[in-house]
Amino acid sequence: MCLGIPGQIVEITDASHLMAMADVSGVRREVNIACVLEGEPEDLVGCWALIHVGFAMSLIDEEEAAKTLEALRNLGEAQETLEAMAQGDAALEASR
Repeated sequence: MCLGIPGQIVEITDASHLMAMADVSGVRREVNIACVLEGEPEDLVGCWALIHVGFAMSLIDEEEAAKTLEALRNLGEAQETLEAMAQGDAALEASR
């Protein structure tokens, strides 16, 4: 089973490579926005997307994002994913 977790696009980090920073419940992660881009990359700032393995896979509205996050928290899967992301981010920071 694949887990797509809601994240909000907070900035475009590299428009030429279609990369953006997404905030997933307080954890920031760089994601590829090619699958959801329809206009200019900057138009996605503030939008919510389902994030899976470093890709924004589909756009969702804020209400759907909140409902999905709540459901995932209730299942315990979101916490596991967020912890793995945080560990990955910490490892990247330590290697810099």
